[in-house]
Amino acid sequence: MKSRLKELNDALDSGAFIQARHMLNHTLKPAHTAHLLESSPPRERELLWNLVNPELEGEVLQHLSDEIQAEFINQMNTEELLQATENLDTDHFADILQHLPKKVMQEVLNSLRQQDRERLEQVLSYPEDTAGGLMNTDVVSIRPDLTIDAVLRYLRRHDTLPEMTDNLFVVSGKDRYMGLLPLTTLLVSNPSTLVLDVMDTEREAIPAGLDETDVANLFERNDWVSAPVVNLEGHLVGRITIDDVVDVIREEADHSLMRMAGLDEDEDTFAPVRKTASRRAE
Repeated sequence: MKSRLKELNDALDSGAFIQARHMLNHTLKPAHTAHLLESSPPRERELLWNLVNPELEGEVLQHLSDEIQAEFINQMNTEELLQATENLDTDHFADILQHLPKKVMQEVLNSLRQQDRERLEQVLSYPEDTAGGLMNTDVVSIRPDLTIDAVLRYLRRHDTLPEMTDNLFVVSGKDRYMGLLPLTTLLVSNPSTLVLDVMDTEREAIPAGLDETDVANLFERNDWVSAPVVNLEGHLVGRITIDDVVDVIREEADHSLMRMAGLDEDEDTFAPVRKTASRRAE
């Protein structure tokens, strides 16, 4: 990564902006671009950000620290923000929205389609550090009285399935969570069998109010790829996937290191020395 940063800096110093733009938008993954942005002083960071294609900005934003993410999104108008985030999962979009002033957040919400707005508002109704704040509302749910054949025909009508779909969630007519149907079970079961007869009723759902650290512990202990999330009434409201949990674990590790160094958790590496030194002396 250091060599990439040097190569980018050399390209910028020599005025080779086309080369730098190509690296940021085609050579590097969004997570690597975010790392390069955070590793750069403010002036170079701003220049690099301006070279990122608008359709990739959302992917890069979700990998940035809160402080630097807020620095960029506060420069964007509603239209630019919508363009940048249109392909993000609901949970990542919600994370970004939470760093906007309330007035701007409401403008963004009002500009969305009703279904998208309701999904976002549902995630935003939970604290950011809970299962509800982590979850994605993009789930595939089925009824227990369907046959395996009916479920397979239902899935074939979809162009794609949500990423990391390893289970289908079984719900009642009132959307109360009942259990799950692993895709492996779906594929090997007799087509005439009812979902009710092969579903897994042992897997309990995660309460939406559960702290994110406890969620991470559950995933780690059980080797889950995904897990259902329910509200206080037991209704299925979303799911959490392992990539979200990895982010929680990484953030916890980063925060611990920052605290050991006497820095604020979201502090910019390139903040003025006087600002950070006083904290280290506390």
